[in-house]
Amino acid sequence: MGLLCGAVLSLLLFAFIFWPDKNPFRQADKTRLDYLRERRDVIYENLRDLNFENLAGKYPEEDFVEQRTSLENEAARVLAEMKGLGGR
Repeated sequence: MGLLCGAVLSLLLFAFIFWPDKNPFRQADKTRLDYLRERRDVIYENLRDLNFENLAGKYPEEDFVEQRTSLENEAARVLAEMKGLGGR
């Protein structure tokens, strides 16, 4: 009897642990605004990293200015599109 209870308990624990909550093949629905917010955050992080690496002396000044300008222009485009969609 104890062996049967142990087997049932083990089976229930196994099912509880490995039973999928959600369908792993279904992706969350993202809006364009969600995508733009994520992109903005990545650009800002890249700008912070670029400034840090420039202060550490890893980049020549002209490369730093070129990359910073490129990232700032991309950030401006993303922010303009977010404003057009009504996001902040």
